[in-house]
Amino acid sequence: MIDTTDTSIPDGDERRLRLDVGKDGIGVLTLCRPAKLNAWSWESSRQLGVLADRIRFDDRIRVVLLRAEGRAFCAGIDVTAPGGGIEGESGSARSRGYYEGIRWAHERFAAFARLPQPVVAAVRGYCLGFGFELALMADVRIAADDAVFALPEAQLGVAVDAGGDLRIAREAGAGWAKFLALTGRRIDADTAWRLGLLQQISSGADLEQAARTVAQEIAANAPLAVQSVKRDIDAYADAGLDAALDRVAMSAALTLTSDDATEGFTAKARRRPPDFRGA
Repeated sequence: MIDTTDTSIPDGDERRLRLDVGKDGIGVLTLCRPAKLNAWSWESSRQLGVLADRIRFDDRIRVVLLRAEGRAFCAGIDVTAPGGGIEGESGSARSRGYYEGIRWAHERFAAFARLPQPVVAAVRGYCLGFGFELALMADVRIAADDAVFALPEAQLGVAVDAGGDLRIAREAGAGWAKFLALTGRRIDADTAWRLGLLQQISSGADLEQAARTVAQEIAANAPLAVQSVKRDIDAYADAGLDAALDRVAMSAALTLTSDDATEGFTAKARRRPPDFRGA
């Protein structure tokens, strides 16, 4: 695992996210590992939490624009990242380690999702697994017409671990949440828009400007009113979310330590169909 007490953001290859604050009230939060398709890791979660804390108390930032460098928003979990696996002397110890690790990650995600400032996400290309879940944490989502969304975790033998399926249930209904999470099927931007998971679709060339225009409209409004609106809507929409996320953490911990998860990741790496046995 990483040093969870570290509040620094490294430079170079270890930097996962970058925050730039403009004079227009927009804080631009950028996923900045395009060579890895912005794949996510424990370190990414730590840096997200650190930057969320900075954004929260920065009065210059009235709205956050969440974007990514390169051709993909986020292609999911980086299975090659250091600390990706949690070790233990027994299956129970490993499950406990994953449970606490995922709960720790959920706290970082909550710091971001519950920012007082609204978050506008600009999504292009692959938005898979955790990438989809991160986008769903934003308040407004705008996607390029080439965006592709999926929750493929069940295909790897694990549960959805960051609450993306819960947020789809909130936005599009339980049936669609189950359909997408149980099949792992990919959907395009048009389908995501019809389900209410997107608020706007743009061409790839116009995506950044379209998202910035929405961010500018929000930033021009009274900050106290904007933040109150976000808090009030979230209080209604997210009722029961905390308890559900604790169940998510336990489900993810149990499935991540299963034989099926080992088989799922092995099959994916070897490009063959998995042979799941329910163990």
